[in-house]
Amino acid sequence: MPVPAGFLGPDFSHEAAWDGPVAGVDEVGRGPLAGPVLAAAAILDPHRLPPALIGRLRDSKKLSAQTRETLAAALWAAQGQGVWAVVAAASVQEIDTHNISGATHLAMRRALDRLPLRPVAALIDGNRAPKGLILPHRCLVGGDDRSLSIAAASILAKVMRDRLMARLATRYPAYGWERNAGYPVAFHRAALLSDGITPHHRRSFAPVRALFNSL
Repeated sequence: MPVPAGFLGPDFSHEAAWDGPVAGVDEVGRGPLAGPVLAAAAILDPHRLPPALIGRLRDSKKLSAQTRETLAAALWAAQGQGVWAVVAAASVQEIDTHNISGATHLAMRRALDRLPLRPVAALIDGNRAPKGLILPHRCLVGGDDRSLSIAAASILAKVMRDRLMARLATRYPAYGWERNAGYPVAFHRAALLSDGITPHHRRSFAPVRALFNSL
């Protein structure tokens, strides 16, 4: 089903540059002090896009949590029927070993490799493609507001990571991860000082490293 005329937002114009399925790729979790970095890859068939998604996909940061959950559910419900998507992760240990850029690229490559439908090309949100990516690709700055497949990937990655951090928050309630998703807000920083470092904190990140070195 085509996107309605007059819709201002991401579209399929960048995907149309290739003949065949094109995957949009986006990541979430570069900035937090805790938790993995996640990347999603999504292929959308412009002729089979579920009605629940028409005119609603955009940068996940511009959507409410409830809207993201609704759209993610619609995307997963259409898996194999106009939508092919995967979310992959790079662990805290991989972040500390390879640095955040290397770990992000690792998660992106994993997502692309695990897609159930092989893409002919990839659209990567941002200005840097994953190192070692052989698949034809193009980087799009602000891609989650320009490409519908990247927008879909951004929503899936964001929803999955927020859920993961909320689950971890039940085991480590002091840090407020269900609210801050591990980002370095004042509450999280204060909890680091009062309660210390968990196995899910990134020891290579400066605030955590400083506290770890002082122990």
